[in-house]
Amino acid sequence: MSRPTVVLAEDLTLLRDGLIRLFEAYDFEVVAAVDNGPMLVRELLARRPDIAVVDVRLPPTHTDEGLRAALTARERIPGLPVLVLSQYVEQLYARELLADGHGAIGYLLKDRVSDVRQFIEAVRRVAAGGTALDPTVVARLLDSRRRPLDRLTPREREVLAHMAQGRSNAAIATAMVVTEKAIGKHTNSIFTKLDLAPSEDDNRRVRAVLTYLEG
Repeated sequence: MSRPTVVLAEDLTLLRDGLIRLFEAYDFEVVAAVDNGPMLVRELLARRPDIAVVDVRLPPTHTDEGLRAALTARERIPGLPVLVLSQYVEQLYARELLADGHGAIGYLLKDRVSDVRQFIEAVRRVAAGGTALDPTVVARLLDSRRRPLDRLTPREREVLAHMAQGRSNAAIATAMVVTEKAIGKHTNSIFTKLDLAPSEDDNRRVRAVLTYLEG
């Protein structure tokens, strides 16, 4: 069985080398490791990896180069799994990336990644088409697009925040110290309020998060 392939974009040499070693230790194959936006686009289009792990601020601009490169690549390769790993929440392009409707998106903050195994689990989840969003990222993006939140109760917003992290109903129930049945009711209410009709071939959990962030 082939190992999942990764294209990594990180301009700090020590962190980039550390991530390469980490991925290799957990049976990923890093097929390219770059330190700037233009090279990232080229490698993503050439390699078509199982997942891209991308910093936001890369040369040459050191602003939002990584996110813009990821967006460019996903326009050419719809659904390309992208995990943003950064110190910053870049709201404009992050919302665009999260709201493109394809899923397979993660956004984690470097200084909040404290468990290696959970990080690797998040990488695998995004590579498989799921989501992995840090609650701080979700909160900042939702704060800037407040209107859709008016439909949900505070409890439903809390459930959606957990859902955005890729947690199952059982895991959310454990975190919130309630029954799984109660979480199921909240989840169904969220879907109803966001006008997400039942679908056999669409993940409504992902659509709920993306619709919410899209505003």
